[in-house]
Amino acid sequence: MYMHFEEGNLYHIYNQGNNKLEVFHEQEEYIFFLQLIRKNLISYTDLLAYCLMPNHFHLMIYADHRCRSLIKQGGLFIDPITNSFRKTLSSYTHVKNVKSGNSGSLFRQKTKAKSLSEMDMMPGEMLHKNDYYQNCFYYIHQNPLKAGLVLELEDWPYSSYLDYAGLRGGTLCNKLLAEKFGLFNQNTFAGMCLNFK
Repeated sequence: MYMHFEEGNLYHIYNQGNNKLEVFHEQEEYIFFLQLIRKNLISYTDLLAYCLMPNHFHLMIYADHRCRSLIKQGGLFIDPITNSFRKTLSSYTHVKNVKSGNSGSLFRQKTKAKSLSEMDMMPGEMLHKNDYYQNCFYYIHQNPLKAGLVLELEDWPYSSYLDYAGLRGGTLCNKLLAEKFGLFNQNTFAGMCLNFK
């Protein structure tokens, strides 16, 4: 798994189970994955949004100066964010495999990291970077509703929606940074999340 991160960019990170199979079955598995993100990732980047779905996950992160240091992994030097994702996915897979008696990879081989700061615009498109940021931010939070898993966004506990809506006091996401990027306003978040296209 090799991803490339540059300082000062926002990224949409996502992966899904091999053959689109479910990777999260029970509440404890969702919580364990989030604990791994806190343990492995938060020291090296800021998380702005997340949503764990039964067969995939979405994260929105901000890469700052911490992504510049390189870590030797085998014969390669990789950035600490890539290494953190490697640790998170391999740790989660190991625990799931031990529990189920299976072996092998649980997630697709390549985790995608799409830079939102360098999105290609279609000819004639007049979107600003902030529009891409908001599209991703609200897309991530709308996932459970769009997939038909819930009737109300507040019914899905495995996303940062509840934290931004003020319904839970989670500390995984950097809400101040989300506000700085124009993604979040406490007064308009819930309505924007429902109506953003």
